[in-house]
Amino acid sequence: MSYLETTKNVYRDAALTPDVGLCCTTNPIWELPGLKIPKIMQEMNYGCGSTVNARDLTNNPRVLYVGVGGGMELLQFAYFSRQKSGVVGVDVVDEMLEASRKNFLEAEAQNPWFKSEFVDLKKGDALNLPVEDNSIDVAAQNCLFNIFKAEDLKKAIAEMYRVLKPHGRLVMSDPTCEQEMNETLRNDERLRALCLSGSLPISAYVKALTDAGFGTIEIRARKPYRILDPKNYPTDQLIYIESIEVAAIKDPMPEDGPCIFTGKAAIYYGSENHFDDKKGHILLKNQPLAVCDKTAGALKALGRDDIFISESTFHYDGGGCC
Repeated sequence: MSYLETTKNVYRDAALTPDVGLCCTTNPIWELPGLKIPKIMQEMNYGCGSTVNARDLTNNPRVLYVGVGGGMELLQFAYFSRQKSGVVGVDVVDEMLEASRKNFLEAEAQNPWFKSEFVDLKKGDALNLPVEDNSIDVAAQNCLFNIFKAEDLKKAIAEMYRVLKPHGRLVMSDPTCEQEMNETLRNDERLRALCLSGSLPISAYVKALTDAGFGTIEIRARKPYRILDPKNYPTDQLIYIESIEVAAIKDPMPEDGPCIFTGKAAIYYGSENHFDDKKGHILLKNQPLAVCDKTAGALKALGRDDIFISESTFHYDGGGCC
């Protein structure tokens, strides 16, 4: 049985019998006026966190979500896109799609503003999205890319890139891991289905996105996720896994490479009221400016004694240099 079949079986079982403990962390429920999340959706919330922010969902966007779970995130997205088929949910598991349809009826009963037609559920998978080219404003996935092996991961990211409009964004959350996993862990199909044994280093994760053509990458958070230990897993060392939240934006690729924001800031503290590098970056005196790693390196290379560059915080919430 392939690892993809194993994954389908895991989530088919979770659709038929909700498994509250399937994922070791849960998404926070959005606290928004008039939004009520049915209990069954919370029980079927199979993800480690969502980086989608309200600012990603302005101007009635068309939103794609891959791996629907119990439909909770689809309902939350529909709150901002109250139009027929404004949210597209794709899943390869028939039972999960059917469970979501039933859950949306409960959501309609609890939310007077919501109609099930706001969400268009489609059978399909991340490797062959049943969605038109350049038709989506915001695409999202939660603990899905981490399941894929290298070639499939490349295809999944390319599919997301294909369906996004220019300047559209892919927002996602996946586990990452810096420690090397042994072959037994890497080849454990169930652990891969649970988003554990396929964890990538952050640098490899970001490279996969920029290789697909995404010109801007925002790392919005790094959070403790899980420990794989020798007592419970086939490993001879402790393996620390983090959940990384990322937005990849379909901006043109700059000639000098992608803009990757890891939470660095530049602060000018010289004698003038501002500093202008003549490349589009103006630093007001003692006003921190979020900068991408590329700009941070260029400013540091100037060798000035009146510009401070902070370390990466791996938390970026917009308003940066580029």
